[in-house]
Amino acid sequence: MANHGPSYGLDAELKAKQDGKYDANLEREVIDWINALVPGSNLAPRAIHEPLKSGVVLCNLANKISPGIVRKINNGKMPFIQMENINAFLVACKQLGVPDTDLFMTVDLYEAKNMPQVIQTLHALGRHAQKVRGYSGPTIGVKLADANKREFTEQQLREGESCIPLQTAGSHGNATLLANLIQAAKLLKVQEEDSKIPYKLFDK
Repeated sequence: MANHGPSYGLDAELKAKQDGKYDANLEREVIDWINALVPGSNLAPRAIHEPLKSGVVLCNLANKISPGIVRKINNGKMPFIQMENINAFLVACKQLGVPDTDLFMTVDLYEAKNMPQVIQTLHALGRHAQKVRGYSGPTIGVKLADANKREFTEQQLREGESCIPLQTAGSHGNATLLANLIQAAKLLKVQEEDSKIPYKLFDK
């Protein structure tokens, strides 16, 4: 991690929260993965900021997973050039399937504002690399489940539209049953009352 000297006030509070999110095992897994894929990365625990800050290693990492996904990698030292590299890497991550919720912001890395989130993004990329077509290199993290995609014919879709959902059908069915029971009870009551009326013979 980068060392910018002591922090005070709100910055100190934010730094404490970030340090609380730091996962040494996750970082170690990410470091080993990147060092294996991108020779010369030379990442080490608690010292990944400077090697990654320019964005060059990250762009090379993305191209190892999907060749050419980052078309231009800038080797300049100007801040805006390096941040452009970082942004290009983040765009590549999205294209490779990493969810927005797992992505860090450019300043999180460039200014070391949130290095635990940077590690989280890299770990997410290592997981989603499993699904990249044509990539057979090392990955990290748990195996992602395959999507259970189902195909339906037009006839099946039309039949599905005409079906009443079970919950709805159940409620209508219960209502119909209740109405029938009430009607039956009324008929029984009428019959019972009729049975109490004595029969009379009327003279013509």
